[in-house]
Amino acid sequence: MSAPEPLPGARLLFSHDAAVAHLNHGAFGMVPITVQRAQQRLREEMDANPHRFFAVGLEERIAHVRRHLAAFVGADPEGTALVGNASTGTSIVLGSLSLGAEDEIVTTDHGYGAVDLAVTATCRRTGAVHRVARVPLAADDATVTAAVLDAITERTRLLIVDHVTAATARVFPVRGIVEAVRARWGDRVAIHIDAAHVPGMLDPAVDELGADFWVGNLHKWAYAPRGTALLAVAPAWRDRIRPLVLSWSAEAGFPASLEWVGSYDYTSWLAAPTALFVLRSLGIEAVRRHNSALAEYGQRVVAEAIDAELPAATGLPMTLIPLPAGVAVDQAGAAALRRRISDELATEVGLAGWRGRAYLRLSGQVYNRPEDYQRLAEGLPKLLDRP
Repeated sequence: MSAPEPLPGARLLFSHDAAVAHLNHGAFGMVPITVQRAQQRLREEMDANPHRFFAVGLEERIAHVRRHLAAFVGADPEGTALVGNASTGTSIVLGSLSLGAEDEIVTTDHGYGAVDLAVTATCRRTGAVHRVARVPLAADDATVTAAVLDAITERTRLLIVDHVTAATARVFPVRGIVEAVRARWGDRVAIHIDAAHVPGMLDPAVDELGADFWVGNLHKWAYAPRGTALLAVAPAWRDRIRPLVLSWSAEAGFPASLEWVGSYDYTSWLAAPTALFVLRSLGIEAVRRHNSALAEYGQRVVAEAIDAELPAATGLPMTLIPLPAGVAVDQAGAAALRRRISDELATEVGLAGWRGRAYLRLSGQVYNRPEDYQRLAEGLPKLLDRP
């Protein structure tokens, strides 16, 4: 398999260290230079007269950005709030439910670790119970849906399901899951879709999903500055949303009660439309095709180098490679291995543990080149052979 042709000029849009192979775009994203400059101009405006910046028209500017970003993901702008990231949005959802002893929250074993921590803390505080649906790595849509349905009981009050799983780089059939849960349980089970990786990667059409809550980051695959995410809430829940921080807009209701938190640096949000302009200028579909093909190329090159079996292709710009058994089996081991790959191979990668096995997660982005993956393929076997 050959690598895709690079998109003309795309690599020059970014200011990353060219001496490092950046193969973990799915973690923190990469902000184009034009977006950095737009944000810097906003910071200069803010620091030139902070009182005027915060006191005159800022809420209207935020609302304008919200409408722009909500349209991008197909969400109702009046039912969408800007938040810092997907974990923040999920914590808001968990804090807005009136859970009691023996109520249940259902997740899958592909869920994001920080979400699991938030669910555990919520259960400890409320007495609720955390149930986990076990989904095979290569499960088809019907199997995923069936596993989720089997985990739900008459005590379940909230289902949290990933659209694109962070640890295992899979696409879950969220629309089908929502329809199946509604058919069996009606509105008794609230559904929250963790779409942290979706904006820019897929077209979520949020309002068509039928979920109660949806949260997605724009600082991963949509080129926005870090700290830019959207939380969409169905009409029945909007007057029940509780902000994590009470500020002067606490009585204004959703979404203003979430967005206005005083002296927060809002320049990341205000610069986000520039990020969408860059993405659209490159061609959204062209970027997606390139990134997915490049990630698949990198997966094959590295997997062959360490004699690893390839998981089924997903068509995503993130791919997995299973590492040898016994390597990086816990969080400390994964952190140490990631640091060694960074230090010794000048390569940044993602590492995830799932069911006692470590997986290398590679991303493809328009600034990546085939040589980035070849460097990892050449150095990783020797690195893994050393304790």
